[in-house]
Amino acid sequence: MAKKSKRATVFAVCLDNTGYPVSLEAGKLYEVIPDAEAGKHGLIRVIDESGEDYGYSAERFFVLDVPHTLEKALKGISASRQPNTR
Repeated sequence: MAKKSKRATVFAVCLDNTGYPVSLEAGKLYEVIPDAEAGKHGLIRVIDESGEDYGYSAERFFVLDVPHTLEKALKGISASRQPNTR
């Protein structure tokens, strides 16, 4: 039986929120949503302060290579901070 490949979650730190003070916080960690098409245009897709994923200039972020144990902990925090949709 083939092992199901699990894509690693990627995180990035916002370095510049100019023009997006409500959507992004400089110095804050954001979960990156893989988007090859956005990447071709110099964009990175992140889950911003609205709880939705949007594309921003990749130059605004520093992508982190985090250890698996930290990745799991960060995913838990991200999930607990999602807005309630009732």
